[in-house]
Amino acid sequence: MNRAATRSPYPILVAVFCAVFIVSNITAQKGVQLGPLITDGAFFLFPVSYIIGDVIAEVYGFNAARRTVFIGFGVTLLTVASFAIAIALPAAPFYDAQETFASVLGTLPRILIAGLAGYVVGQLLNAWVLQKMKDRFGPSRLWARLIGSTIVGEFFDTLIFCAIAAGVIGIDTPAQFINYVVVGFLWKTLMEAVLVPITYQVIAWVRRLERSTAP
Repeated sequence: MNRAATRSPYPILVAVFCAVFIVSNITAQKGVQLGPLITDGAFFLFPVSYIIGDVIAEVYGFNAARRTVFIGFGVTLLTVASFAIAIALPAAPFYDAQETFASVLGTLPRILIAGLAGYVVGQLLNAWVLQKMKDRFGPSRLWARLIGSTIVGEFFDTLIFCAIAAGVIGIDTPAQFINYVVVGFLWKTLMEAVLVPITYQVIAWVRRLERSTAP
């Protein structure tokens, strides 16, 4: 095996990206209220997937970002199928936590559909906008590409997810729904903006590694 290929950070980025999305889909099943703000249990983690998506799109291009999205999609389906099989298997006589096990790992169908639909649309739009802005304006103003692509991707991701999943987590009024969408969108976008300096550093680090592993 090519030693340079084994040192590329791309597989690590893809692995972390997939892990974040899997965990987010599980924790998103819990509705959360922080004072007047309504959100879900994945609010603190999901922005990380967009940061990783930005790094992949910026360093490796749209095709690599699209490939990462579909890898994440497949891994998530495998995870959910594995949970469903484990839940369906007959419990041993000494195992008395079947209901708890099923409750925690039994990702609800609407949550899964919401997460995957929002994920695919949002991540692909995020990568596409970032690449188009780079093609149009050149490699300068990275901060504008990062924030601009996030605004588009996060808006559609949040809107699609919330529209499908709101009823599952207990949101049943228009006011709660609007709160849910607005809080989710603003939080994710704000996190991206706050973490732009870190994203810069990660992009620079990945590029250095890629240059050092180039044949």
